[in-house]
Amino acid sequence: MKALHMVTFILLVVGGLNWGLVGIAEFNLVEKLLGSWPAVVSVVYVLVGLSAIVELVTHKKDCKACGAGASAGSM
Repeated sequence: MKALHMVTFILLVVGGLNWGLVGIAEFNLVEKLLGSWPAVVSVVYVLVGLSAIVELVTHKKDCKACGAGASAGSM
C-alpha cells in the first residue's frame, strides 16, 4: 500500500501544482507537456482524480497525524 500511497501523493502534487499554475498564470503544464497527445492528457486528469479519491478514502489510515494513535496536540 505504500507504493500506491506514494503514486497517488505524487499525482495529487502534480495536479495541485497544475491547478495553481492555471489559476495564477493561465498556464496548463500538463497540456503544455502532453498537448500533442490529447488522450494521454485525459488519462493524466483521470489518474489525478482517482488519486484524490484513493487518498480521501485511505488518508486517515495512512496519515500519522490523523491516525487512530495520534494525539490532538501532535500537529
